[in-house]
Amino acid sequence: MSQVVYGAGQDLTPEELAEFYRRLNHDIAARPEQIRSMMANSAAFVTARADDRLIGIARGVCDGLRGYLTECKLDPAYQGPAAVTRTDGRIEHDTHGIATEMARRILDAMYAAGVQRVDLVAYGTEVDFCEELGFRQARGLVGMTMRAEDWVTSSAHQQPPPA
Repeated sequence: MSQVVYGAGQDLTPEELAEFYRRLNHDIAARPEQIRSMMANSAAFVTARADDRLIGIARGVCDGLRGYLTECKLDPAYQGPAAVTRTDGRIEHDTHGIATEMARRILDAMYAAGVQRVDLVAYGTEVDFCEELGFRQARGLVGMTMRAEDWVTSSAHQQPPPA
């Protein structure tokens, strides 16, 4: 395996990140201006490269009290043989410790900034990886999501404001 070089995102262009997402079949087709905003609004951003090619990213956001490990994605070719589903860079296995190192750097940055708790949402195939980092499943919490197109058609959006 090639040597992995970690960066803090300054070496990354929105176009390169969009290409990375496409290569991993990520389900969000973000435009470069959206990616630029996302990168600028991240509290911490880490890249991983091998042979000058982007192979992984991790990023976190925070509000000063709570942090969120919003994504940690690694090209499945660098995860090892236990990466089976190979879905959008989700961490299923981390044979070489690349995803662990990216996540560690994000967590270090957020805790150094004074965050008291870091949360995340993990797909089933990522739970073991997250638990190996030290995360624990929170009782009673149910992960939920909504896409922009769903909000536009939702009844909550269509309700007139209270008088």
